[in-house]
Amino acid sequence: MKILLIDDDRSIQALLERVLTAEGYTFVGALSGKEGLALLESERPDLLLLDIMLPGTNGFDLCAHIRGEGRRIPIIMLSAKGDIVDKSIGFKAGCDDYVVKPFNADELLLRVEANIRRHKEDLRFIKPVNKRGSLKVGELEIVFDHYEAYLRGEKINLTSKEFEILALLATDPGKVFTRAQIYKHIWGTSSEITEDSITVFVRRIREKIEHNPSEPVYLLTVWRVGYKFAEHL
Repeated sequence: MKILLIDDDRSIQALLERVLTAEGYTFVGALSGKEGLALLESERPDLLLLDIMLPGTNGFDLCAHIRGEGRRIPIIMLSAKGDIVDKSIGFKAGCDDYVVKPFNADELLLRVEANIRRHKEDLRFIKPVNKRGSLKVGELEIVFDHYEAYLRGEKINLTSKEFEILALLATDPGKVFTRAQIYKHIWGTSSEITEDSITVFVRRIREKIEHNPSEPVYLLTVWRVGYKFAEHL
């Protein structure tokens, strides 16, 4: 299991690297939000430890940004403040747990273990897109096992969750998926993302794949039911 820590305090970085590696975890550290987001993408950690006070940004905004991308990684926020207001802001931003500095290393390890275990249990309910190969409709091509989509031969910059929603619908062109079905397939049974967020994700996908997002030809709305992928153009 790999743990990413985003914290600009080098002493905390050194402490947690020592504590976590002693327990068998792989440790990855970032000193800024920008660096942390890059490592989140490249290292694919199993859990994120996120400090609130960061240079150029704060942990609340960073957490909300990560959740806005649809990432389900467990997030434990670290803060010198333990009042209910800060905790409320953290949980509303999408964190899974909140630990106050200075913290007990054993307690932090227990929380890391508990959050990873709970996340694994949640993942059992997710029905992943297992389709392989590619699908081409019109000028849009979806390469399922590479998590890539191309429009007129140009790669589209989709987030992982945007791609998964598009790929899910494209696995069965013409079939209508309700928002509840999309939610269950992609996020399982436990997430800070709500079914209402599916509409937002669909809008973002359309902005990237449709010539005119207001008049989509690939990702279609079935009024009062859900969404479907076009069978042909």
